[in-house]
Amino acid sequence: MALRLLAAALVVGMLTGSVLAAEPARAPTVKTPAPPGPPKVTVTLLSEAASIEPGASFWVGLRQRIAPGWHTYWTNPGDSGEPPTIDWTLPTGWEAGPLVFPQPERIPVGPLMSYGYTDEVVLLTRLTAPAGVPTGAPVTLRGHAAWLVCEKICIPEEAEVALTLPVIPGKAAPGAGASAIERTRRAVPGPSPWPAALRATPETVTVSVAAPGLEPDRIGEVLFFAGRWGVIDHAAVQEVSIDRDGITLRAARGLLPEGAGSDLDGVLVIREKLDQGFVSQAFTIKATAAGRASGSSLSLLAAMGLALAGGLILNLMPCVLPVLSIKALELVGHAEASPGAVRRHGLAYTAGILVCFAALAGALLALRAGGAQIGWGFQLQSPLVVMALAYVLFTLGLSLSGFLVIGGRLTGLGQGLAAWPGYAGSFFTGALATVAATPCTAPFMGAAVGYALTQPPVAALAVFEALGLGLALPFLVLSLVPAWRGLLPRPGPWMARLSQALAFPLYASVAWLVWVVSRQAGPDGVALVLVGLLLIAFGAWLHHVARRAAPRWRRVATGLALVSAATAIALAPLAAAGPPSTATGGPGGAAWEPFSPSRLAELRAQGRPVFVNFTAAWCITCLVNERVALRSPAVAETFARQGVVYLKADWTSRSAEIASVLGSFGRSGVPLYVVYPSRAGRTVAPEPRVLPQILSEGTIIDAIEKEIL
Repeated sequence: MALRLLAAALVVGMLTGSVLAAEPARAPTVKTPAPPGPPKVTVTLLSEAASIEPGASFWVGLRQRIAPGWHTYWTNPGDSGEPPTIDWTLPTGWEAGPLVFPQPERIPVGPLMSYGYTDEVVLLTRLTAPAGVPTGAPVTLRGHAAWLVCEKICIPEEAEVALTLPVIPGKAAPGAGASAIERTRRAVPGPSPWPAALRATPETVTVSVAAPGLEPDRIGEVLFFAGRWGVIDHAAVQEVSIDRDGITLRAARGLLPEGAGSDLDGVLVIREKLDQGFVSQAFTIKATAAGRASGSSLSLLAAMGLALAGGLILNLMPCVLPVLSIKALELVGHAEASPGAVRRHGLAYTAGILVCFAALAGALLALRAGGAQIGWGFQLQSPLVVMALAYVLFTLGLSLSGFLVIGGRLTGLGQGLAAWPGYAGSFFTGALATVAATPCTAPFMGAAVGYALTQPPVAALAVFEALGLGLALPFLVLSLVPAWRGLLPRPGPWMARLSQALAFPLYASVAWLVWVVSRQAGPDGVALVLVGLLLIAFGAWLHHVARRAAPRWRRVATGLALVSAATAIALAPLAAAGPPSTATGGPGGAAWEPFSPSRLAELRAQGRPVFVNFTAAWCITCLVNERVALRSPAVAETFARQGVVYLKADWTSRSAEIASVLGSFGRSGVPLYVVYPSRAGRTVAPEPRVLPQILSEGTIIDAIEKEIL
């Protein structure tokens, strides 16, 4: 370490003037003129194709065969050295991409550490032929390659390389270098499926990779190669720990000043022990300074504005409409009440929403602080909560149908407009609307909630409360502005029929929740929850028929009704314990595979385009998008024609892996739709593209055909 500090100090001393101090630099490399004899590295230009197809792109490789004991360098050489270069001399119209490097090795050189290659390496370049290249005559591709090769001394070497190929229309046959180039492409680091965070102090740099699901016993080694010099001490021992949350890697800080390392990119190499031995996988990662998320470009006011707009749109979502229909009917019933009473009902309804949002947000933030990988709608990942919501909505449906009377007024939400129980009913309706809203995600919500979950608790709570205010705003405004209430119809006998009709959307919601239980707890869970609903219906019927019975029989019926309700409640934990369904999707639409980070990484390493659908059975927005867009025959045909692999990340039940990937996009809930473009023809993998939360057939097809591929 002292030698490295001295070397850096000497370099800085030579480059500083009386008024300007230069940034630290890596240790200088002492170059020795090439000694007599053969070069230490012999180079050959390889091609994956045996011929050139006009207008097509193909890979060529500069193969370096390195003398024993010597090494060449990666794009970041480490503490000393220089990366190889190649200057192309190509015919007119040809294009050449940058050099693409496979994963490097750590090469200790005394107290220093270099990143590079020994024995043999192939460096790749993507060449593109012009569409008008003449056929028949061969084309010679030339380049000037230069590199530094080191052992105890470092020797700069260079060579002219050339490759002659015929021009033949149609798909080319594999060339002599196809197998070597394919092996190298598999060794090129692919995009990481996991988000990474950076924490830096004056002494250390800590990189945390959220990769849940790794088995520590199967991980033989984890190495990090920084993408640029000076952020970390390359020669220092990297301390690695692996637990249920992922990988944490600590290294000593490099010589760059602290502010220069706010972000850190590089290559993470994981050597995993399999039955056939150790297998290395390399991923490019960009660790962002802790506290800065992808959604952190938003300000608090902007996030609250998005949340308010998202809450307003939630009023139009199918998961909320059944409950809001009840509230609308109640508001019509308040038409003859005093303005003060109506205002108090509107404020009570708003208070119910805001208090419930605060409770949900507090629970969400507390659980995440404890390490839980959860997000918006987290409570519906528990089959017990889904069953409880089904019971509540079924009970309300029975009440609207006239079989169960809770209180003395419409829907059982109050006993009089001026009495406090009526305000409690409005408060309860607001709380129920909040719970009913959690399966839905409206436009603008994703960015706002994602921002909230990266902020301190006070700021996060402000965003969630803005979301709740947006949900409450329409009824709050109606209750506060008497002129607007004049637009509502007058109460009358029609309300009784409408209240009975409104029971059926609630029954439909119950049917959907039972289907969600089938995905979470399997057929046994469905059978038990259906028995619970039957018991609730039986208890409601007993309550209904006993209203005009003699007191003795009324007490017996009430007791039996309570026993039925208690039995239904007792069945819920038993139903929740059932195994989840193994169903893999509904009929029609594009064929899909279950999502896993390892499968995504494998497909990205192959350069294939991937569409990932982050969804859940309890997310109505997700189900609507699947029905309207993702199951479209036109979308399926586009996926098949473009070779798109469709992965479905089902978040119906909790999954730390899926939550981690959602977090890497600044999201905390579903739906999320991501297109990973094809790597064909590109030297560097393009960034994934996030699609809108409300999909259409045209949106997906345009993204695949025009904007992405």
